[in-house]
Amino acid sequence: MHELSFGTWLIHISSVIEWIVAIFVIKKISAYKKYNLFFWLSLAMVPNLIGAMCAITWHIYDNQENLYGLVSLQGIFTLIGNSTLALAAIKIFRGKETYE
Repeated sequence: MHELSFGTWLIHISSVIEWIVAIFVIKKISAYKKYNLFFWLSLAMVPNLIGAMCAITWHIYDNQENLYGLVSLQGIFTLIGNSTLALAAIKIFRGKETYE
């Protein structure tokens, strides 16, 4: 784990924790307030979280060549995650629910 500085590790780990908390908070709000479209937003965030975990796993093992497939997985999950987040945002924007 010597490849990254302490500050970089701190940012990586805190970002993943923040993402996990955000997913659960958005899901809780969607259930409590009956904002059904926000449930899909929380679900759309999961591929990006998986991509982040792929990147962190690769760094934990000192960027080993035999684990380079994790970099490809991270890119694929980021593409899927960004696409699902865009779709969820469009559905929320076009939705008929009121948030008052």
